[in-house]
Amino acid sequence: MIALITGLTGQDGSYLAEFLLEKGYDVHGIVRRSSVEKFDRIAHLTDRITLHQADLLDQLSLMHVIRRAGPREVYNLAAQSFVPTSWAQPLLTGEFTALGVTRMLEAVRAVDPGIRFYQASSSEMFGSVRESPQNEHTPFYPRSPYGVAKVYGHFITVNYRESYDLFAVSGILFNHESPRRGLEFVTRKVTWHAARIHLGLAERLPMGNLSARRDWGYAGDYVDAMWRMLQLDEPQDFVIGTGIMHSVEDVLDAAFGEIGRDWRDHVDQDPALVRPAEVDHLCADASRARDVLAWEPRMSFEELISMMVRADIDLLEAGSTS
Repeated sequence: MIALITGLTGQDGSYLAEFLLEKGYDVHGIVRRSSVEKFDRIAHLTDRITLHQADLLDQLSLMHVIRRAGPREVYNLAAQSFVPTSWAQPLLTGEFTALGVTRMLEAVRAVDPGIRFYQASSSEMFGSVRESPQNEHTPFYPRSPYGVAKVYGHFITVNYRESYDLFAVSGILFNHESPRRGLEFVTRKVTWHAARIHLGLAERLPMGNLSARRDWGYAGDYVDAMWRMLQLDEPQDFVIGTGIMHSVEDVLDAAFGEIGRDWRDHVDQDPALVRPAEVDHLCADASRARDVLAWEPRMSFEELISMMVRADIDLLEAGSTS
């Protein structure tokens, strides 16, 4: 089996590449041309995967890569994925996160419509939630340019499935974290600063909204669900999450508890870090994924945050800055 991954150098792409290699796949990945290449997350895999330069803004480059790689499965994980940035760069977010999906689908349809296509949808699409927990039938009400762009990507995937009979599915993944998460994301921001405070490299941590509640799981578990979706006889969309909500305060409790400190002694709340429009509560009803995919998360929230803190302490002790 040959698989092609966009967003290979991101958190999910790196875990998915590992997962597919373990299953014997020939793994190809799309990377953007950049003056500074950052392959930190896949450095241990570069001798086992094939990299191709292409861009979600360039239709022809995507078609060229698909012809060269000849994949049977395409996982579209690439996006402008940081919610706060989507307010600062709404047009760019739309180009990558919304129209980029259309370009990928068009490339698949033009080159080989037999390819199985996975689109990375997001719980941010639910936004100001209409019901809780959220399942595959919950209406979307996005509260950020990122969420709006993801809704477009989700429904264009549905449209291509229904219009052109493509095997195209969307995984509506709730928040999933790991030591490979970017430092700008709240869980990694907390664990990184907790590690720095533990090592005497910092004393204060600026934070925004502490009451927001999310359904946080482990990214390594969630790539398994992506793969299972493409193994079905018929294409279906699924909500993927743990079904358990935690607040940002819970993240602080777990992270600072790991280093034996009280976060209240170190955290400064900064109104400038609060989103213009907040998503308050997200919680997955992943019962269909359990029933149809036989998937369920394996790592608990507490284990996840502990692992992230310990990994950040190790990175800092080794002299890393990312």
